[in-house]
Amino acid sequence: MKIVLYGASGKAGSRILREMQSRGHEVIAAVRHPEKLPANTPSVRDDLASADQIAQTIRGADAVVSAYAPPHEDTDQLIAVTERLIAAVRKAGVPRLLVVGGAGSLEVAPGVTLLASGHLPQAWVPIATSHAKALARLKASDINWTYFSPAAFFEAGERTGKFRLGRTDLIADEKGNSRISLEDYAIALADELEQPAHEHAQMSIGY
Repeated sequence: MKIVLYGASGKAGSRILREMQSRGHEVIAAVRHPEKLPANTPSVRDDLASADQIAQTIRGADAVVSAYAPPHEDTDQLIAVTERLIAAVRKAGVPRLLVVGGAGSLEVAPGVTLLASGHLPQAWVPIATSHAKALARLKASDINWTYFSPAAFFEAGERTGKFRLGRTDLIADEKGNSRISLEDYAIALADELEQPAHEHAQMSIGY
């Protein structure tokens, strides 16, 4: 499978890159600064600023994965990037777009998202709001998308291969802790690419 991966030098993207490569897939890292990638990583320079440029980068791929993270001072850049990705996927005829999403849009009770619950720390409200708007753009599109939301705590950890998947619910353990390692998230994302089960849908993960 040929995958074009945006954000491959970031926290989630670097794990996804390693996971997909370990499975023998052809992964092209599309990044602003290729020099930040591990040596000998197939890459192309693309800053996601132009839908036409993105379409040129992704043409011929089996899927596009976006692990793009916007700057903290302007999280709404995520919305514009998502719109350009949608347009480029449509123009290039790529079969699938999978987006590394956020947890804010997941439900903590029927009809109540984590963002709307008031339990999200204020510092995370801007990025969660931008993610929710980006998800709305995907839902309104005519491309084949998947928005993969992590647990509330999404950080480096162990690669266990043991986790639970959901759709729009925030997954937590019996103590109410909602977390997933970047490494296990990468496993689940690679699984979804290989065996699609959440096309045109949101999916979630947690322990």
